[in-house]
Amino acid sequence: MASPFENTRTLLLAILVLFSTSFSVQAQTATLRGFVVDDDGGESLLGVNIILQSPDGSVRGAATDSEGFYIVPRIPAGTYVFTASFIGFETERDTLSLLGGQTMTRNIRLRTGQAEMDEVVIEAERARQPASVTAGLQSVSPQDIELIPAPDVSADLVNYITTLPGVVSTGDRGGKLFIRGGEPTQNLVQLDGMLLYQPFHIIGFYSAFPADIVRNADIYAGGFGARFGGRLSSVVDISTRNGNKRRVNAAATVAPFVSSARIEGPIVRDRLSVILSARQSVIDQGAARLIDQNLPFRFGDQFGKLHATLSTTSQLSVTGIRTTDRGVVGLQEEFADIDSDTTSQVNWENLAVGTRFIVLPSSMPVFAEIVLSISRLDQELGPRNDPIRTSSISMFNGSANVTYFTTRTDVHWGLFVQSSELDSDLGGQFQNIETEQEFVTEAGLYLEPEIRVTDDLVVQPGLRLHAFPSKSKTFLEPRFRIVWKSGSHQLSGAFGQYHQQIVGLNDRRDAGDVFTAWSGAPLRLVPSATHAIVGYKLSPSFGLDLSIEGYWKKLTDLSVPEWSAFPRFTTNLQPADGTVYGSDIRVGIDRGWFFGFLSYGYSRVTYEATGDAIPLWFGDTTQEYSPPHDREHQISALASTEFKGFALSIRWQFGSGLPFSQSIGFDKFVLINGETDVRQEPGDTRVLYGEPYAGRLPSYHRLDVSVDRTFRLNRAALTLQAGVINVYDRNNLFYMDLFTLSRVNQLPLIPSLGIKLEVD
Repeated sequence: MASPFENTRTLLLAILVLFSTSFSVQAQTATLRGFVVDDDGGESLLGVNIILQSPDGSVRGAATDSEGFYIVPRIPAGTYVFTASFIGFETERDTLSLLGGQTMTRNIRLRTGQAEMDEVVIEAERARQPASVTAGLQSVSPQDIELIPAPDVSADLVNYITTLPGVVSTGDRGGKLFIRGGEPTQNLVQLDGMLLYQPFHIIGFYSAFPADIVRNADIYAGGFGARFGGRLSSVVDISTRNGNKRRVNAAATVAPFVSSARIEGPIVRDRLSVILSARQSVIDQGAARLIDQNLPFRFGDQFGKLHATLSTTSQLSVTGIRTTDRGVVGLQEEFADIDSDTTSQVNWENLAVGTRFIVLPSSMPVFAEIVLSISRLDQELGPRNDPIRTSSISMFNGSANVTYFTTRTDVHWGLFVQSSELDSDLGGQFQNIETEQEFVTEAGLYLEPEIRVTDDLVVQPGLRLHAFPSKSKTFLEPRFRIVWKSGSHQLSGAFGQYHQQIVGLNDRRDAGDVFTAWSGAPLRLVPSATHAIVGYKLSPSFGLDLSIEGYWKKLTDLSVPEWSAFPRFTTNLQPADGTVYGSDIRVGIDRGWFFGFLSYGYSRVTYEATGDAIPLWFGDTTQEYSPPHDREHQISALASTEFKGFALSIRWQFGSGLPFSQSIGFDKFVLINGETDVRQEPGDTRVLYGEPYAGRLPSYHRLDVSVDRTFRLNRAALTLQAGVINVYDRNNLFYMDLFTLSRVNQLPLIPSLGIKLEVD
């Protein structure tokens, strides 16, 4: 087996060879590049068509990415007609003379208006694509997010994520998403390159990502490329808006669940902008009174971003975010006050600050970025002054990402280093591990060429060298993605291997336990995963899409709670492997006035655990079971339409029952410590369980409806929204407490009325 040094040397040599073979060609041709923004406020535009047409009629072109960046490399010297077009904007035209060896930067501001579409167009991604999935990747825009009904005038990214087949939420509280069989702590969530640990709020309708601040989100349900790593399941990569560089814009909302405010504007016109956003829940006073039911939950988030255009070829941004969550989850939530100290009260706070520097080197067809960030998460369970469990993690992250562009190949490569400090006190929750302060370092590099073999076939092989010095282990992770298009048909596939050193520990025996501790991988194991995805997409006509994907994941060296009849809240960890497989089908339609989709997901998740207690229970050395997030069947349907100024959205979702462990009785447990008179000692009550997760909870389904109307008032816009969550008041089960046999339901029928005022 090659040493880590040899692996690193080989990868660096490959990068140098790719660069050196391109320089001679670069000196004989020209490169055109730049950023495209809207003239109204300076926001980056995704999917703008860039066309260069020579006098002989030949065409070269590109489309802008989420940064508004485009590049056309390897252009023969000559004179070209330049065109930049985008639906809803006026077309920009110019005549450019390019010289051999020249790198021209042409930044563009597009004015709002009707775009003129020429005969020659590079097909850009449509603003709304109801079923556009490519090898596990779905890109989400703010327009997509705003279609989903929610108890708030401001839409939230998490409500869109939960419509995707293969995404499981165990309830409307707890802030946990399971994506294609993975655990919540196996999801990599990034905001402008900053890592966030627990950004989903305690009430499942909300995350740290309101639509007002989101520019674009790429959601990889699996099979993600070499740029991403350190997680086993999925990636949620979010880019935020830069803020208006031309004028001040503000908005405020009031609703029974959340009130919010946002302001943005120029500090230096066209050069430096700021955007600030804040939300605070009022659910414990607003929605609770509407339904006359105690809702002891409180959460909020604050976001800020400075963005500077330093020159025509460089940009700098500084982003900060903070989230707070507090609540009582479980049996005590029915009568507990949000400000009271109970053993079921959980608190967590995220804090992240980062900077991102983008530069286009003067004489090379290169896009480069440097990201530096600090992230922190603090959690507590129990009374604030005397918590039962605590956990904290803080991390420094530094990375450099570079893309070198050629005619047929874009070479992506980068370096990264992460240093984390972890500290937990779990009160003996897991008896066979010691949780103490520890430091974990990760470092490595990646190489991922994107090769356009033909106009219809794109291949993206990749390698990621990921080192875990604290475990004295280094892994070379192969990645591969492929996309083939032919007319209205598209085939795609992905494969990858992944490792995760920092994991989340959670006692899944109790569904009401939302406390998760972050720790270095216990049991001296580094968890790993292998992904495989195959997908097909059909677009028979404009606005109609069908996508089908099949996926498989193999998980190894996981750490899961041991099942035994010991007293509640204490257990051991035991090793386990997992297998995930399933398929997703999604049909969507977009006719402008009507948008809708219907999706179905089938999934199976099984774990195979080994441990000392298993032979005593089952007479075998291993035990296979379905973990509590194994939801076999899911259906999601959305219909959205506009009629006479009103916008109506209807969403229905269904999920088959989740696994749970059935109790077969109770007895008393006496801990023998020295001389103990068992006739006088009352003992502690314990539950006698059947086989782990052998039962199934009732199925889940819910209908949500919202309607809104916007009124224009000179420079202001007033939006009124009315909606109903859980229209037919379904008693969906959150969890069953096996110690009291008491039922805790999810949210009942909740009407809402919200107001949003925007001022330009």
